[in-house]
Amino acid sequence: MKLNAGIITDKLAETKAFYTQYLNFGVTFENEFYLLMHTPNKSAEISFLQPNHPSQKPVFQSPFMGKGVYLTIEVKNVDDVYNQLKSKGIAIEIELRDEPWGDRHFAIVDPNGIGIDIVTYTAPEE
Repeated sequence: MKLNAGIITDKLAETKAFYTQYLNFGVTFENEFYLLMHTPNKSAEISFLQPNHPSQKPVFQSPFMGKGVYLTIEVKNVDDVYNQLKSKGIAIEIELRDEPWGDRHFAIVDPNGIGIDIVTYTAPEE
C-alpha cells in the first residue's frame, strides 16, 4: 500500500515554486489543474488539485481552508536542512529545537498554510 496525500488549492503555481525551490521536490506529473510532486529521493509523493474543477467529483471540489493539516519530512541532518533553508530566506515558523521525546526539528509553512515539520529523530531523553 502506498499513501499519496492530496491538498485542494488554487495556489498550484506558488505551491510548485515553494516545494521545488525550498525543499528540492520534483514534479512527477502536472497539468492545468493537478500537480503531483515527489520528495528528492522519490520515497513519497504529495498532490495538489485545483478546486471546483469540472473533471472532479464533489468530494474533490472544496478547497483546503488552511488549518488542521501538517506534513512531517524526516531528514538525516536537520541542522543542515535548517541552515540551507535559512540561507534561502524562508520564514521559520518554529526555530530549530530538541524535544524530550527525541525529535530535533523546526517548522516552516507552505503557501497553503500547511505546517511542515522537518525532523531528525534522536533517542529520547532519559
